Amino acid sequence: MNLAVVKTGGKQYLVKEGDVVLVEKIAGQAGQRIVLDQVLFAADEKEMKVGTPLISGAKIEAEILEQIKGPKVKIIKFKRKVRYHRKRGHRQLYTKIKIIKI
Repeated sequence: MNLAVVKTGGKQYLVKEGDVVLVEKIAGQAGQRIVLDQVLFAADEKEMKVGTPLISGAKIEAEILEQIKGPKVKIIKFKRKVRYHRKRGHRQLYTKIKIIKI
């Protein structure tokens, strides 16, 4: 079993081959292959590598499955007695990727 911790979009994800992961938006079209090169940790049956902070030369190949939007988050600001209220919404953009090779 090949495992890796990869950093993308300011977050870290524990992935293995064949996983489908929802990450922060990555530019690209559905079906396009991408390379994630910020690998912090990699392990297989024989050995384990830990980066300081990154492993040099390590790459993860992934395929973009789709570009989607997350659920709507409501932001409400309210101050009583001064008739101030504001309501906004936000939907985060995500990319669904499938890990091909570590």
